[in-house]
Amino acid sequence: MRDGFQDAQDEAPRARLHYPFAEGPQDGQAVDVAPGVKWLRMPLGGSLAFINVWAIEEDGGWAIVDTGMGGSTTRQAWRAAFAGALGEKPVTRVFVTHMHPDHIGMAGWLTRKFQCRLWISRLEFLMCRSLAADTGREAPEDALKFYRAAGWEEEALEDYRARFGGFGKALHALPDSFRRLSDRDLVEIGGRPWEVVVGSGHSPEHVCLWQKDLKLFISGDQVLPKISSNVSVFPTEPDGDPLTEWLTSLAAIKARVSDDVLVLPAHNEPFNGLHARIDHLIGGHERGLARLRELIAEPKRAVDVFPVLFRRKIDHHVLGMATGESLAHLNCLLTRGEAVREADEAGVVWYRAA
Repeated sequence: MRDGFQDAQDEAPRARLHYPFAEGPQDGQAVDVAPGVKWLRMPLGGSLAFINVWAIEEDGGWAIVDTGMGGSTTRQAWRAAFAGALGEKPVTRVFVTHMHPDHIGMAGWLTRKFQCRLWISRLEFLMCRSLAADTGREAPEDALKFYRAAGWEEEALEDYRARFGGFGKALHALPDSFRRLSDRDLVEIGGRPWEVVVGSGHSPEHVCLWQKDLKLFISGDQVLPKISSNVSVFPTEPDGDPLTEWLTSLAAIKARVSDDVLVLPAHNEPFNGLHARIDHLIGGHERGLARLRELIAEPKRAVDVFPVLFRRKIDHHVLGMATGESLAHLNCLLTRGEAVREADEAGVVWYRAA
């Protein structure tokens, strides 16, 4: 699953966000965002183009936060960074915000190359291991039943069968052990305490890092300035309610993390305006839920609700993400008692307003 699937109402309130850096780092180079903290980029390709990663100077080398997608292109980018901005100093630790391949993909390569430890939350590590184990498997019948219930046609199911098990292909072999990060941990990095702030919804136990003295908040995909992170229901937990988790997490972060931080996101540029951005993300999803309630006055399948949630045309490239996010909104309405569902004789699930 790729990050940053933009929803229909996610036009960032640009006037309320401030971007302090005129331009981002070039290949092999870095931008200093605070004393001892550097901003680097790793290539992704596609619409997102790159992921931001962060290097924090400490005794003996660099603590790295997030790693880029697995593969030779990212490996070459890291080698250029070590030869350039990082001055040939070794990696002391690798921190990963969450288990998506653009964040954890090179963790195994970095930890083995420098004989250092991966630091990550337990659920993210275990979920990543679980998904990587699907590599090479045939698509399970439970998953095909899940997408048939959402309204997929046979052509889409065949495409899913062909692509299933690709998660592990975007990863360098994972480390066999890790150091656990838990919410509210204080971890010394570069001689300063960084507080672990955990969110969920986009992924199960997403780690953010907050340094109060430097007023920095490494947000991963939990808060992005210009796009909304994908929040999806998956076949492994068809009755899950990740959107409620997402909205609850965002509200908790706003209540806990001060608004004067410089947010260091995984995508787009560092920005000021954390609380305004959180308000807009929550408000956008609530507006989407309101439109969805109106639409399902007459019964609808998950694939029928795309127009009220997404601006873009949904093609086969994003059908899985769109279906997962639509089901996240529908399951949220079910949790709130604002919708009901029933399956027809073919196993297709129809949703209507309660």
